[in-house]
Amino acid sequence: MTSAANNIPNIVVVGGGAGGLELVTKLGRKLGKKGKANITLVDSTHTHIWKPLLHEVAAGTLDSHEDEIEYLAQAMCSGFRFRLGKMDGLDRTNKQISVAPTYNDNGEEIIPHRSFDYDYLVIAVGSVSHDFGIKGVTDHCLFLDTISQAETFQSQLLEAYLRAHTQDKPLDEGQLDIAIVGAGATGVELSAQLHEVSHLLTAYGLDEVQPTDVKISIIEAAERLLPGLPENLSTATEKELSKLGVEVLTNERVIEITADEIKTESGKIIPAAIKVWAAGIKAPDFLKDIDGLETNWMNQLVVKQTLQTTLDDDVYAIGDCCACKWIGQDENVPPRAQAAHQMADLVYKSLTRRMTGKDIPEYAYHDYGSLVSLGRYSTVGNMMGNLSKGSLMIEGFMARIMYLSLYKMHQVALFGLFRVGMLSLSHLFRRSVHPKIKLH
Repeated sequence: MTSAANNIPNIVVVGGGAGGLELVTKLGRKLGKKGKANITLVDSTHTHIWKPLLHEVAAGTLDSHEDEIEYLAQAMCSGFRFRLGKMDGLDRTNKQISVAPTYNDNGEEIIPHRSFDYDYLVIAVGSVSHDFGIKGVTDHCLFLDTISQAETFQSQLLEAYLRAHTQDKPLDEGQLDIAIVGAGATGVELSAQLHEVSHLLTAYGLDEVQPTDVKISIIEAAERLLPGLPENLSTATEKELSKLGVEVLTNERVIEITADEIKTESGKIIPAAIKVWAAGIKAPDFLKDIDGLETNWMNQLVVKQTLQTTLDDDVYAIGDCCACKWIGQDENVPPRAQAAHQMADLVYKSLTRRMTGKDIPEYAYHDYGSLVSLGRYSTVGNMMGNLSKGSLMIEGFMARIMYLSLYKMHQVALFGLFRVGMLSLSHLFRRSVHPKIKLH
């Protein structure tokens, strides 16, 4: 509750993704440093990385340790507190969240179960993969929801290459085949990165494996890839993937996954040594009807246009874990980084205005377009969103610059323009001496 010692409010943000970290950074600078509020970020990991980069971490074309942000360091610089732990419960009557114990790799408890008081709570825990109850997904697929999962994928990929490079017999059929279930942005971008990796690893000396030994497939239940984006963007992307030799299988609903293959409803069987699940998302399971709050079938917290939950004005939800009506459309706001950024801005304004007794704003999502990166091969996108009039298709260099600018905007929100300029220069120098791919 409000701190008795100095009568200032406690603002707790759960989840340090794009929206959550931007929000606590702005609140910390505006309120925390001036002693006007206690700002606390709770997250289950030590570091943050922009989630749209995880496919690059998985492929090895980005070293997560070079781009990740330490929550404790960001907290020190920005005027908020960071507490490590995973939220596992909510008590709205006493205005407390509960946080599960934290264990080390040996299973020893290092942080006990705790509770944190709040006056205003913002839940920004993002999303996780949704397996839709399909047999074998959990046991046989890799996921790309977190840094650790992406690093696990990269490690297994490199091990598979090393094994193939050094074995004293010809490659088994399908030994290095990779199948990606789900042709959304993550699946499409990962496939292009993996194609690039197959050439890079050969160039770096694993030349007993040729790029042609690696078959990459994308399996999608919808009629086209990128089903949530404009059709012209899907067509352009499929054309580029075809040039790279990536097999795109649409209208194929997966019904079972085994250790060696993927089975679809039509009877197709796709052999694959490495299988990635990127077919859908949901909010974490602990949110389902948490302390009586309204949730939907994806476990998302249903919110009003103010981003306050429908049953409690002191609990907000932003990003992938919230279900917010997209004004003027027959759907909710899509789970995109630009939406999380806009939501963080609105909740920042809402909380600062509430503390001074002013009216709070309502959220209206502005779709500025969609961009899909195919690594060094191409970038395609549309600007001005999905509007039937005024939408502009872009490709190539200009699209690549726009794609990179999205990450720079996120960095500017966290570090400011000058520090981002210095980081960009540092990155350029680093690329001149580091390999183009993580090799261990």
